[in-house]
Amino acid sequence: MRSLAAIIVLLFLAGCGVLPEAKDETAGWSAQKLYSEARGSMGEGSYDQAIKYFEKLEARYPYGRYAQQAQLEVAYAHYRQNEPAAAIAAADRFIKLHPNHPNVDYAHYLKGLVNFNEDLGLFASISRQDQSERDPKAARESFDTFKELVARFPDSKYAPDSIQRMAYLVNALASHEVHVARYYMRRGAYLAAVNRAQYAVQHYPQAPALEEAMFIIVKGYEELGMKDLRDDAERVMRKNFPDSAYYKRGLESGSPWWKLW
Repeated sequence: MRSLAAIIVLLFLAGCGVLPEAKDETAGWSAQKLYSEARGSMGEGSYDQAIKYFEKLEARYPYGRYAQQAQLEVAYAHYRQNEPAAAIAAADRFIKLHPNHPNVDYAHYLKGLVNFNEDLGLFASISRQDQSERDPKAARESFDTFKELVARFPDSKYAPDSIQRMAYLVNALASHEVHVARYYMRRGAYLAAVNRAQYAVQHYPQAPALEEAMFIIVKGYEELGMKDLRDDAERVMRKNFPDSAYYKRGLESGSPWWKLW
């Protein structure tokens, strides 16, 4: 009975909030100590613990280089913890608070990287899901972020990698538009198919997917009975892709569309 009564008393005290709080092991730690421990946790893969240390550092020592670096490290920790929204929010906060910081280019790069990896599988699993059901928003945001980084910090050590990722994203986005256009063609929505293919041609003129986009435009106008537009599109295609395999695969044949792949 006494033990039961003790438990009841403890529960009552806890409910009233009068129990002593657990001792904070970081009490009295310097900014350098907090930063060092946080970095150690990062190295061990304990990102939650690292974030807690970094946040304590910023709260106790809001001024100085350790606090600024902690803000940037928090963004990276969220990224490694697979928390893209939190990572982007932390990077945006750093950019807003420290627009002239020597490492602000890294904050931009990290933002682009988060969206890039968030969308990495979008275009790599075409057979698993219809591309018309996918949203390339993350890819576009990643491209815009890398583009801003390269424009604002052309000498940044992250610029070369950003340019390579932009090239990949251009090809991926163009491929997405072409796959959606193909989806519409297979379902007889020829005008929608032509519009999506034209969007790819206008916005991604150097992408490899442009050959198929031009083919879709030609076939789409043919199905719509717009012969003048079809002939114009075919002239453009033959000029830009004189050795296109599509000439042999169905540009001038009456084969059903779905048999051309």
